[in-house]
Amino acid sequence: MLVGCSSSRGSMTMESTSVQPGNVSATGNPLVASYEFTPNRAAQVSVQFGTDTSYGLSTSSQQTTENGNSVVILVAGMIANTTYHMRAVAQFADGTTENDYDHTFTTGSLPSGLIPSSTVTPTSGMTPQPGIELVDMIGGETQSLAFATDLQGNTIWEYPFPDRQPASILYPIRLLPNGNFICMIAPASQSSVGGPTPAGTLNVIREFDLSGTTIQQLTMDDLNTRMAAAGFNVTLQLFSHDIVQLPNGHLLVIANTIKPFTNLPGYPGVTNVVGDVVIDLDSNWQPVWYWNEFDHLDVNRHPMSFPDWTHTNSVTYSPDDGNFIVSIRHQNWIVKVDYRDGAGTGDIVWRLGEGGDFALQGATDPTDWFYAQHNAIFTSPNSTGSFQLAIMDNGNDRLFPQGVTCGNTDSPACLYSTAMVMQVDEEAKTASFVFHYFPPNLYSGFAGDTAPQPNGNIESDFAGVGSDSYIQEVTPTSSPTIVWQMHITGSNSYRAYRMPSLYPGVQWQ
Repeated sequence: MLVGCSSSRGSMTMESTSVQPGNVSATGNPLVASYEFTPNRAAQVSVQFGTDTSYGLSTSSQQTTENGNSVVILVAGMIANTTYHMRAVAQFADGTTENDYDHTFTTGSLPSGLIPSSTVTPTSGMTPQPGIELVDMIGGETQSLAFATDLQGNTIWEYPFPDRQPASILYPIRLLPNGNFICMIAPASQSSVGGPTPAGTLNVIREFDLSGTTIQQLTMDDLNTRMAAAGFNVTLQLFSHDIVQLPNGHLLVIANTIKPFTNLPGYPGVTNVVGDVVIDLDSNWQPVWYWNEFDHLDVNRHPMSFPDWTHTNSVTYSPDDGNFIVSIRHQNWIVKVDYRDGAGTGDIVWRLGEGGDFALQGATDPTDWFYAQHNAIFTSPNSTGSFQLAIMDNGNDRLFPQGVTCGNTDSPACLYSTAMVMQVDEEAKTASFVFHYFPPNLYSGFAGDTAPQPNGNIESDFAGVGSDSYIQEVTPTSSPTIVWQMHITGSNSYRAYRMPSLYPGVQWQ
């Protein structure tokens, strides 16, 4: 369907005729409009939009110059095949405001089969955290893509990267402070055990805007060239699992590498072992520091899935000390690394998990530790001393106390997943649970995340429940109640985020 727009000058009037009417046009994304507006002097410009002239939604603002230059704002958050009203709003330094005329824009259709089938179920009488749901799909009945919905389950944005291939996986997707998104697109890291990446396969970091237009990207070949020029003695293979922007504008990026070993205990001959590397890219995406797990972990410790030895799936910055933590799935560990904003040694500060440096308090050791976990994030105001971490405990490779045989009568199930928030004291080396949710019949063998919400509830993405995914917002009580659920059928999500809106600093109700 073609999209259209028009101006309505009868129902809305300008507060000042010195401002020229704006222009609304279509983009390559059927759910995104482009709004160009030129105030007559420096202003903060945003766009209000909605299905009628009460609007109700807003973009973030952009600053124009004293010369009254034009600004182009991408308007996103709209349902397919729907007519929307929108107007630009100019906020001037002297406190005055001027509004553009009302314009209308009709969104287009989404291609059939693009967005996976899902069902949203709110709980009557309970209020979920306001905002939108941003979902990163890694495949299934639909190819990998990112999309967003309102809390009723209506698709309001999508990014089916136009050059995608069946082997390409988008993971993860993050909103940047400038309003663009960043992601990595690469084959699943497990495939790296089998040899080199097939020619032509996407293996990139990409920044793109709301319309899906690529702003910049970095291929793995280019990164390896830059690593060699910087004197870093490692050859990377695949971008893998996570990328995060730091307060100074740098990026921390995970990639993997292969190192051959001869006659490891239990592995005669040559074994190509896959480990991970965290690379610090500066604001120009040049490598300035890296951390190689082969230099800091014992290759002979491999609880699961060797020779896919570490399978690191998240990196999280610690603002209090400039270090970072990584979730190393195949070690069943979360590890803190001496990074110190690029001045650190790379030494391991501590290892959290079964067989690590911490005592588990108020729970059953070893069973209640996390296993094959995903996406460890700080959830307390502080990130050192005594702090909180949210973790998706997938549960593969779970250990049980001596004498307990899982799966037997009156014994725990062998495979189950939990969503947890842990209180970690890195001085006392103790860990305990603030929240520990055991969802019935939702064993998620891979992917997912857990994140406390501003309203106090906890949202978790049980991403790998067979071929389905379940995203749940629950109360933070000892017997959690489901407040809101999205059930995605036939496809698996990698991560799901409850976000205030599609724009930095803007809350949608």
